[in-house]
Order: sequence, then structure tokens, then C-alpha cells
Amino acid sequence: MKEKPMEQLERIRERVEFVFALAGNPNVGKSTIFNRITGMGVMTANYPGMTVELNLAVTEMDGRRIGIVDLPGTYALGAVSEDQLVARRGVLQGKPDVVIVILDANNLARNLYLLLQFLDLGCPVVTALNLVDQAERSGTHTDVELLSEFLGVPVVPTVGIRGDGLDELMHQALALAERREDYPIIPFSYATDIESRIRRLARRIERKMEELPYGLSPRALSILLLEEDEEFLRALDEDPAGAEIVSYARSIAGEIEREHGEKAALILARERHGIAGSIAANVQERGEHARPSAGERLWGYATSFRSGLPMALVVMGLVFLALFWGGGELASLFARFWENVVSGPAGRGLESLLGTGVWARSLIWALDGLGAVLEIALPYLLVFYLILGALEDSGYLNAIAFLTDRVMHHLGLHGRAIIPLISALGCNVPAVMGTRVLSTRRERIIACTLIVLVPCSARVAVIMGGVSRYAGVLPALGLFALLFAVVLAAGILLNKVMSGESTGLVMEMFPFRRPSLANVLKKTWMRLKDFFYIAAPLIVAGSFLLGLLYESGWIVRLTTPLKPLAEGWLGIPAVALLALIFAFLRKELALALLVVLAAQAIPGITESSSLLEFMTRGQIFTFALVCAVYIPCVATFAVLWKEVGTRATLAITGSTVILALLLGGLVHLALVVF
Repeated sequence: MKEKPMEQLERIRERVEFVFALAGNPNVGKSTIFNRITGMGVMTANYPGMTVELNLAVTEMDGRRIGIVDLPGTYALGAVSEDQLVARRGVLQGKPDVVIVILDANNLARNLYLLLQFLDLGCPVVTALNLVDQAERSGTHTDVELLSEFLGVPVVPTVGIRGDGLDELMHQALALAERREDYPIIPFSYATDIESRIRRLARRIERKMEELPYGLSPRALSILLLEEDEEFLRALDEDPAGAEIVSYARSIAGEIEREHGEKAALILARERHGIAGSIAANVQERGEHARPSAGERLWGYATSFRSGLPMALVVMGLVFLALFWGGGELASLFARFWENVVSGPAGRGLESLLGTGVWARSLIWALDGLGAVLEIALPYLLVFYLILGALEDSGYLNAIAFLTDRVMHHLGLHGRAIIPLISALGCNVPAVMGTRVLSTRRERIIACTLIVLVPCSARVAVIMGGVSRYAGVLPALGLFALLFAVVLAAGILLNKVMSGESTGLVMEMFPFRRPSLANVLKKTWMRLKDFFYIAAPLIVAGSFLLGLLYESGWIVRLTTPLKPLAEGWLGIPAVALLALIFAFLRKELALALLVVLAAQAIPGITESSSLLEFMTRGQIFTFALVCAVYIPCVATFAVLWKEVGTRATLAITGSTVILALLLGGLVHLALVVF
């Protein structure tokens, strides 16, 4: 069983002297700094909310072994979304000796909000003012010493991508860790009436409670209670003393609301934003006539609806062209390699060792399953992830999120959801995992449902290899258009029937950046690694099971009970529906499996026969449609189970199966009529 992050952190603590946590808003170069400090490659991206899980590593500094925790990139610590919750728990449960908060010199006021929250929690903080080179080029100069004075913490200017300032940053963090101060002196204060009430609540907490959650200071807990933080309200409600404190905190929050006409949580957030803005205004000078960079000008074009939408259509067209052409070429190359170097010799070796019995032939099916991963899935995934990595690293997907935000709200989502939806075109497995960046469970369930309806590279291969090849390019394009309409309709329907509303889109506005080849390759490997670890073993195991059923002769017997549904409603041969059922194990082999089953069940058909020898073009279209709509594969099912739970997974699976059968039957009726 995979260890949880906190368990891994405890193991690291046993062999290090200090633990540092890296925190910051998305897009501040946090993961790049993590890579520079530790030498460990993690996924980095130039758009919000890329990393959700904690990344852990060990490094050495001046003979000291230091554990480094890379927290998720987040804008706040309010536990509203999973990235915020994971970041906060990483600090409260992990108890790092120092939190290194990374700020973007280009967006200082926006970034300072998170740092002020860490100071409110009582965390020992060192600050990295990153991207100072970009800020200086755009005419923004920051007085680092004055910023350090305002914040009461060390501030080190850095350029993470070059490693500038990182040695000084680590030295400052090490010096602070060695002092082992319990709580930093808060150099700022809220409005007088707010501050007095925080202190009044803190004194009550100090008198009434001997032990506070996570060892927080009374001031930190007071602020969290006034912000109506659900996690801490529930924790305190469990004992009488805590329940009394909660009641007292609510009465104070009521005083604030009556006096200001707004909830205390909103007042505190506004105060914190005001302090952040005031500090940034006092420490930064901006050039009056600074000329916009090429990246800034391009960003302006990309986010304008008039120029951005045509640009997005061109980019997406180029992506699909590269995917089909590049993926197809790689698929041919990998297929020749696998057949000549691995499959042929290994198959002959198995036959010589185990003979030609059912088990030996089933193992060859499993071997072919591994070959399918390399010949069919890997080429398209590799091309798509390289392109996706470049688009992420440049920041272009951020522009896509901005452009699509209005449309995504009609689907119950916001612009950030476009990222996993686009990723689903490569493989649904990492796309489902990518929904962790969404704020609510409602959004995650809607996004996961739409993701499984987006045709991944395996289903695209079925459409291109079946419909495009045997029925023509126009029917294939028509099928893609139909699937696009299904995704839109499903999103609109789910948005109407599921309770709740979609959250707003919050993201940084920054110029495009030149993609880093190293970052693109790292991200590609991380995604492919997830596919190989999660999807590939299930595909191989599924192939073995499929081979066992086929070689034992049981599989063809299942065609008889399927005839009413297959021939009566869908208008396809029973073996085609059987192939669709077992394609759940390996969706990318639906066509090959169809021919193999037909060779056993239909007289005169061999494994080298064309689909048109036992199916019409309309039947091939229906087959590909049903294949594309229902739940993609066993690997996606397993990841859904892990991410959204049993009930949601079964609901998504059942609804896609029903939808696939309904659409397939309607298409058959339309073909009969017209």
C-alpha cells in the first residue's frame, strides 16, 4: 500500500535535522525552486493549481540533512478546495521548522495574502521574492530590505529558473530553524476593533483550554474561529470547553457583523488584502513608461475574445494534426519494434517452455496487452503530453482557461476545468486525477463525468481505425462532432440537476514564458509514469483474463444471450456487443477483438478479414459510437473509485453505459429510416 504523505514525512524526520516547507501561489516558480534545491524532478506548470499532493525530498546544506516538503500551489489556506486543505494540513500536521513562502515580484500584493495567513498561523517564515528579473524588466523595482522590515521575516530575492539567491535563501531558513523560535512576532495588526476582539477571544482560549489543535497559538485559533473555519469548529465542538469557546467566538463574530454589516470572515479577508496592498505599494516602484514585453503583448492577444478564440482554434487544430500524424508514425515505429524484437521471440519462448495449452496462449494474450500499451496507447500519449507540457509551461493553457470560463460555467465548472478536460484527450486516467484542483465535490463529479465522455487516444484510435478507414473521413468527423455535443449536453444537464453552483475562477495574469525543455520532459515523464503504474498493469491483467476466456472457448458462448440487445436495439452483430463488453478491459483493442471474435462465431470470417465482410458502414459507426461513450476502461474505473468514491463511480459508470446504449439504438433507428 502506498504510504500517505505524513507517514513519509515521519520517516524523513527520523533521518534529517530540520524540515522546511515550500509554499506559494501557483505560478511563482515554487516547484522549479524545489527541483533546484533538491535535484528531485516534480511536475511544474505555468497555470494555477498544478500540484495537489505533497512532494517530499531530502537535501544537504552545510553538512546538515534537511527534509523539503513541496506544498501544493494555492492562493489561500482557507480549506475551501483540496489544494488549500492539503497545503494547510501539510503545515499543521507536518510541523516544519521553517515555511519558505515564495512570492512573485510581479504580483506582490496578490501573493502577500498567503504569507500573511502563514504569519497568522504562527509559522516561522522565510520569504523568497522570486521572478525579480522579470519584474525589473517590466519596470518594477522592489525594496527588499523595506519589505523584510514590514513583514518581520527575512526576504531573499531569487530567480528560481537560474538558481540565483537560492543558497542565501537556504542559509536564512537554516539560521531561523536553528533559533527554534516558537512563534514569530506579528509585525502588522488589523483594524483596532477587530484586533481587540481577536485578543479578547485569545485570552478566553488561553484560560479555558490547556491544549489547542495542532499546537496553535491562541491568537491563531481565534482568527480561524472568527473566520468560521469548519475544520476547527468541528474539532472544538467535540469537548465541553471547546464548545464554550466556539459559542463565545460566534458571539464575537456576531458583534463584528452587527457593527460592520458583513460577516467577520469577510472583514478579516478584506483587512488582510488591505494590509497586503499597503505593503506592496510602499515597497515597490513601477516605471511609468515601461514598454510591455513580447510575452505581455501576446498574452493580450490570446485573452481577447476577438483574437483569442481564432488563435485557440488554430492551436487546437495543430494539436490534433500533430497527435494524429505524429502519434500514427510513432505507433507504426513501436509496432515494428515490438513485433520484431519482443513479441515474436517472447511468444516462441513461451510456447517452447509451456507448450500450446490454454495457459500458455493466455500468457501470450497478456504479452500482447503489454504490446498494446506500447504500440497503441504510448505513441499518442507521448505526443500529446509533450505538446501539453509545452502549452502549460508557456502559460497558454491559462489563456484557454480564461477564454473558456464563461462557457464552462454553463457546464457547472469554471475555466480551470478545461485543463483536465483537454488532458482527457490523451488519457482519462491522469485527467481524472487532475480534477483535484477543482474546489468542490460537485465540480469534481461533473468534471469526472465529462472526462469519461471525452474520447481518449484509445477511443480515437477505434474511431480512426474503424469509422475513418471503412466509412470515410466525414462520418468520422461527424462522430467527433456528436461526441462533442454529448459532452456539452451532459454538462448542461448535470449543472441543472445537481445542487450547488460553480465557483469563480481566480488566477494570476502574467505574460507568456518560453517553455523549458527540461520542464516539459519532466512533466511528460511524470504523466507517462502515472499511466504505466496505474493503467498498464490493469490492461495486462485484463488481457490475460480475456485470453483465458477466449482460449477456453467460453467467450463465444456469451453471444447468444446478447442477440436481442445487439441485433434488436443496436443493429450490430452479437459478437460486436461482446467485443464492446470486453473492451472495458482494453478499449484500444476493441476493433482487433471484434475481428478475433467474429472469426470464431461467424462462418467464413478469419482473423485477417475486413470489418466490411461482416458489418455495414452504419454498424461500424454505431459500434464506434457505443465504444466511445461508455466508461473508457478498467484503469479509469479504478482511478474514479479512488478519487470520487464508490457511489459516484458506479453512478458515472452506469449512466455512461445507459447513454451509450440509448445513443447507439437511436443511431440505428435513424440509419434504418434514412
